[in-house]
Amino acid sequence: MDSLSRTLATHLRRQAGVITRDQARAAGLAADAIDRRLAARQWVPLHPRVYLDGSHRLTDEARVRAALLWAGEGAVLSGPAAAWWHGLVPALAGPVAVTVPRRRGPRPRPGVTVRRRDVADADRAMCRGVPVTAVPLTVLETAVELGPAGAGFLDRSLRGPVGFDAVARAHARNQGSAGSAGAAALLDAAARRSAPATAALLVGLLREARLIGWRTAHPVAGVVVPVAFPRARVALEVEGWARALRPEEVRRERWRAHVLGRAGWTVLRARWHTLTADRAAVLREIGRAVAGAAPSGPGRALGADPAAWITV
Repeated sequence: MDSLSRTLATHLRRQAGVITRDQARAAGLAADAIDRRLAARQWVPLHPRVYLDGSHRLTDEARVRAALLWAGEGAVLSGPAAAWWHGLVPALAGPVAVTVPRRRGPRPRPGVTVRRRDVADADRAMCRGVPVTAVPLTVLETAVELGPAGAGFLDRSLRGPVGFDAVARAHARNQGSAGSAGAAALLDAAARRSAPATAALLVGLLREARLIGWRTAHPVAGVVVPVAFPRARVALEVEGWARALRPEEVRRERWRAHVLGRAGWTVLRARWHTLTADRAAVLREIGRAVAGAAPSGPGRALGADPAAWITV
């Protein structure tokens, strides 16, 4: 294999069978030789000056690489296509979305949507040789574009590969862009859903461990504690996979902790990621707090021995 053939083969291998006219010319292939390959259907046009080698199938990867090669300098894969590339969704559905710098204005192509916006360096990444929006911005943009299914996608993402704070920072960097109002609403709703989901997970853990002496929705000094051990005066507050965006909600959390502390209650915070990552550590922490605070009195006391507070 000569140098020209090796260079062309390298491009095709790295780009899922896709090559541009400029790449072929830089490798040493003459313009008329390119045209002969096109006329013979050895290469199939996908976009202007972007071709698929006839020996390759038009895979989803080839569609992505072809769209970005056509979009040119500064373009990044974005939206659901970026989510698929990052492995956040199982399939590439619909057109490939690319975001190009505001100064440029290529028109959409069949199978390719184009968005003009300057993407901050913090919101860019390279993944398997492809420029793509970073995971936090990808999650946010995809949630907006998915419509009714976006809330579920955002919740799953916040429970798994990306933290709420990172997504919130990506939102702050892109306020005012198309879809940012919808993104803010989705983030706020996710924060409000996450605490009840964590409370349900905590209750399931307590039941599975057969703990006794706890109550749900227990009133204390004018507030309602999600899970409480009343005799030991231990309150379990919950923190979901997302935190509230609104400052008044943050102030309310601090006020609750102050009220419970003044009433003589020990406050523990049950966090979603701890509950899912280290259930044993959560149970140990609860056990120590309950055993250390448990008063003596009639009935079954909650003592230092775990057997005293786990039903056997």
